[in-house]
Amino acid sequence: MTARPVFYVLDAYSLIFQNFHAIPKEMAGPGGQPTNATFGMFRDVLSLLSKRKPDYLAAAFDGGGKLLRSDIFPEYKGQRAEMPVELVSQIPVIRRVFEGFDVPVLIQPGYEADDVIATLARQGEARGMDVYICTADKDARQLLSDHVKIVNLRKDEIMDPAALLADWGIRPDQVVDLLSLTGDTVDNVPGIPGIGLKTATTLLQQFGTLDNLLANIDKVAGAKRKENLREHAETARRGRVLIELKDDLELGIDWDDLKVSQANIPALRTLCMECGFHTFLRDLGDAPRPEQAAWVAEYVSVDTPEAFDAFLVELRKQPRISVDTETTSIDPLQAELVGLSFCWEQGKAYYLPVKGPEGARVLDLATTLDAIRPILTDPMVEKIGQNIKYDMLVLGRAGLHITAPISDTMVLSYLLESGERNHNLDQLSMRLLDHSMIPITALIGKGKTQTTIDKVDVAKVAEYAGEDADATWRIEAILAPKVREEGLWMLYDEVERPLIAVLTAMEDVGVKVDIARLAELSVEFAGRIAEIEEKIYALAGHPFNIGSTLQLRQVLFDELKLPSPKKTPGGEASTAADVLEELAPLHPLPRLLIDHRQLSKLKSTYLDALPTLVHPVDARVHASFNQVVTATGRLSSSDPNLQNIPVRTEDGRQIRQAFVAGHPGWSILTADYSQIELRVLAHFSKDPALVHAFASDHDIHAAVAGRIFGVPEAEVTSAQRRMAKTVNFGVIYGIQAFGLAARLGISQKDAGAFIDAYFREYEGVAAFIRRTLESAQATGRVETILGRRRPIQGIKNTSERMKTQAERFAVNTVIQGSAADLIKKAMLLVDSELRRQGLKARLMLQIHDELLFEAPDEEIPALTELVRRSMTTALTLDVPLKVDVSVGPNWLDVRPA
Repeated sequence: MTARPVFYVLDAYSLIFQNFHAIPKEMAGPGGQPTNATFGMFRDVLSLLSKRKPDYLAAAFDGGGKLLRSDIFPEYKGQRAEMPVELVSQIPVIRRVFEGFDVPVLIQPGYEADDVIATLARQGEARGMDVYICTADKDARQLLSDHVKIVNLRKDEIMDPAALLADWGIRPDQVVDLLSLTGDTVDNVPGIPGIGLKTATTLLQQFGTLDNLLANIDKVAGAKRKENLREHAETARRGRVLIELKDDLELGIDWDDLKVSQANIPALRTLCMECGFHTFLRDLGDAPRPEQAAWVAEYVSVDTPEAFDAFLVELRKQPRISVDTETTSIDPLQAELVGLSFCWEQGKAYYLPVKGPEGARVLDLATTLDAIRPILTDPMVEKIGQNIKYDMLVLGRAGLHITAPISDTMVLSYLLESGERNHNLDQLSMRLLDHSMIPITALIGKGKTQTTIDKVDVAKVAEYAGEDADATWRIEAILAPKVREEGLWMLYDEVERPLIAVLTAMEDVGVKVDIARLAELSVEFAGRIAEIEEKIYALAGHPFNIGSTLQLRQVLFDELKLPSPKKTPGGEASTAADVLEELAPLHPLPRLLIDHRQLSKLKSTYLDALPTLVHPVDARVHASFNQVVTATGRLSSSDPNLQNIPVRTEDGRQIRQAFVAGHPGWSILTADYSQIELRVLAHFSKDPALVHAFASDHDIHAAVAGRIFGVPEAEVTSAQRRMAKTVNFGVIYGIQAFGLAARLGISQKDAGAFIDAYFREYEGVAAFIRRTLESAQATGRVETILGRRRPIQGIKNTSERMKTQAERFAVNTVIQGSAADLIKKAMLLVDSELRRQGLKARLMLQIHDELLFEAPDEEIPALTELVRRSMTTALTLDVPLKVDVSVGPNWLDVRPA
């Protein structure tokens, strides 16, 4: 029997909105342009074509102009908000995605994409095809049949008539009637008051159709329900006309045009480069390009003592070398060294195996490291690496500590293109060398059959490792001169490059955690969570799965009849945190749900997870500190993220009590910049009042409140100070009247007046913001105090909302990025002084504006003075820098030093 052709129909806007809301909006291309929805659509289409292999494919968009349904019901879709500006700019790029993959885009003026989809589905089915509709729209369920199904690409779920019956309890031919009864909030189609999904299902199971139901209202149970059905019968009938899809449009298509054909690979590659989608380049399956064919290289395996001696003779002559390690794990603190590769000439690299499969010829580890140690610790030899911090950690654990000077291609790339999402070697090679690297999976496999690289044939590893060192050498030769040309060398040479060694030491040291205290807190939190659950069940009237969005939605909105102020992209009532906050004053259940979520997250993320991350040898937690992630220059932390431990709630602060000094007779010392971002603002703005307040060591929030409210500083009330504090920090983030009003619980008019008063009193701040925006509009970027750059996409945009967001990014980057520059300089000074004075004290963590140390108690006085001096002199500002230093047995119970 001949297989039926497979036809996939994409509901374009449904998929676009799903991706826009599912993927972080912070995702941006090299120019800072928003790319989250574009990324999602590219991924979806690529995955669909490669995994599902359809025979026919088309995408449907809404038609332009006035919709015909609006003639029937003028309020149709009237409540829909305007498309977010961050998405508007992506629609033309998404159209290029469809063009690149040769996906026909179908539009019918006056009709919606749903009608185009319905027509395609019916015609495709009639042509003997199996039709799969990719949509989150509930209306499409009316199209289901044995050969028309709905697919959720993200969840890889298929809905057919049987699945519909299990979910809604009805047949496809009853979908229109059901939605006519319930209404459709997404499209602003009114239904019958008091009839939800469950009731509508019951009625249709009893009466079969809407017409039969309305003809037999007397047989319906419940006086109020009968009344509503009689009073709103015409509403339901009109709703049916709106909801029923048109499946007989004259599309005028040639079905041969819908056949899947060859993608335009060059166009898709260009789009990927523009958007920074480097992960997709290999997946496109392009044939080797001339540049790739011209990649000439010789990679030598140095696997005998004689070959190693000859290699050393040449290595000792080199003033600059590229170095890379091969290991058994991506965790540098648990990885075993398998081999090292070196390169000092384009196209030629050497691999030194020290571990391999049984019977393989390898070098002795100790002998090898002893021989190369003088070179890797020579201050006259520059060591080049890609994410060289990893190699430094691996070799350090093996007893070889790479010393300066070092250079890192990943950091060089980041300084040039802070808007890029990824700076790994594969993507840099593709972007700069137009060369596809050998994937690690080609050596070790993946999934259940995956092995470790020490089990792979040494010759294959030599080819892979040699290519890594060679590519790194070539990339550094491109990036380093460019960093100089762009005026970023001082930032690289004096801050980012030396910081690599400091971060390496921090990761190697790690931080001691009190496992017993975490376990106590976990038990305590579990008990409190259980108590909250009992209260939730009592208020709901029955137990339910609190983690189930579907069940929670039913309790809140169907049973308790609470309003649903916000919808999900799929049109369902949202149960997000901000919605629960809005509902909390109306009923006690939402507040309990908020508390339950917060405690559960703290328990799972920290109390239960941290013990599993403790290193088996030193019993410490070793987080990674990343230089090349944030666009502002701030460091980020991962595995685990120790920078996100909550400090605003008592429950969050309790977690800090488990971070302790690692030895008896040692203490924790914390050093925190006082109001650093406001001091940076004062420096840039040079506002006399702001500068004077900091120079006189006034309470800056009370000082601002006094000027705005026209009262002596000593008479400022706590409420006035709170308002001033909110505005002080809000200015940095571009706070608007509506945002301030929401935070302070005041009217937008009062909030606007308060902001206006602030800028009248602090004209220097207003002038600084104007200068920053004018410069950003002229250059398309902003710079921090040390010259770090960030492109600001949309700063010249005519759309007010997008421009406002870009303006917030511009001002915030200057302030927050300069604060990041400062703390990095401070870390370098502190590290230098610790080594100069020979102290045992160790820097363990950086949390934005705060540094965390452990030290012997006898060193605390010297460390306090050293840290305070280093942090206050790291940069010279127009206002004094102030550092709060505290000491204690753990991170929570510290007291001012």
